[in-house]
Amino acid sequence: MLSKQVMLTSAMTLACALGIGFYMQASGPGWVAGPVAAADPQLPGEPEAAQLQIEQITLTSAPVEEENGIEDGAAAAPVQPLLCQMTATAEAAPAAMVSLSVSAPCRASERLTVHHSGMSFTVKLDASGRYSALVPALAQTAVFIAETVSGNGAVAVAEVEDIGSIERVVLQWSGSSGLEIHAREFGAAYGSAGHVWHGAATGAGQAIRLGNGSLLGARVAEVYSLPASLPGQSGTVALTAEAEVTAENCGRDVAAQALQLRGGRLSSRDLVMAMPGCDAQGSFLVLNNLVEDLKIATN
Repeated sequence: MLSKQVMLTSAMTLACALGIGFYMQASGPGWVAGPVAAADPQLPGEPEAAQLQIEQITLTSAPVEEENGIEDGAAAAPVQPLLCQMTATAEAAPAAMVSLSVSAPCRASERLTVHHSGMSFTVKLDASGRYSALVPALAQTAVFIAETVSGNGAVAVAEVEDIGSIERVVLQWSGSSGLEIHAREFGAAYGSAGHVWHGAATGAGQAIRLGNGSLLGARVAEVYSLPASLPGQSGTVALTAEAEVTAENCGRDVAAQALQLRGGRLSSRDLVMAMPGCDAQGSFLVLNNLVEDLKIATN
C-alpha cells in the first residue's frame, strides 16, 4: 500500500502537469481562453473537481494585430462595443407611409444612404448619430436598408397594409440635376390651387423631397402621392418632370430614374437628358412622358 508521502507527491505532480499543459495551450499564438464555466458543487472527497474545471475551458480563435510592429499573438483585435451597434426600426403609418428611425451612436454627423424598393436617398446623421423621417412605402412588405459611408448598416421591415390605396410616383437622381416633379391635379394651371410640387402646399396629393441635396453627390428622391380614389372627385392628374438649367448642370448630361406605383405594382424607367448650354441658365426643360398621368375615380 502506498505511503501518504508517495500519494501527496503524485497528486502534486499531476496538478503541475495539468497546469503546465493548460498554460501552453492558452499561450499559443492566435488563441485566447474563454471564461471558465462554473462547475457543479462538489461533495467532500470527490477527486474530479479540479479536472472538471479544466475540461470546461473553451478555447476560441481570435484575429491578431500585425500593424505598427506588433508581433503575432501580442494582442487580439478589438471588438466593437455594443454601444456602437447601428440599428434601424420601421413602423407603418397612415397613407402608406413608414416611420423610419436609424441610430448609429458612434457615427455622429456621418452620411447615411437609405434604400427601399429601388428608391434611395442620402442624408446626414445628427450630432447623436440619429435620423428619423416619414418615408413613402413602395411595397406592402417594405424593407429599408440604411448604410453609412464607413460601411456600417442596418435593416428594418414594416408591413404596409394600405399600399393598394395610394398612387405614387418617384423621381430620383444623384448630384445637382435641377430636377423636380410637378403634378397638376384635375386641370389645374401652373401656380394655381391643385399645382403640387415639393415647394408648394399640398392639394389632393402631396409631394415630398427625400435626401440632402447640399451633400456632394447625394442621392435625392422626390415622391408624389395621391389616394387611388377620392370622395366626390374624379379626373386626371398631369405629371411632368422638369429641370431648371443651372450653372451646375448646364452643358452636360443628367441621369434620372422614375418609379411608379399603381395598384400596388411598381415599375421603373431610366432617363438621360442632354442639358442646354450655360447661356440658357434659368430656363426649364419639361418632360411630359416620363411617367403616366394618373386617372383618379370617385368613391
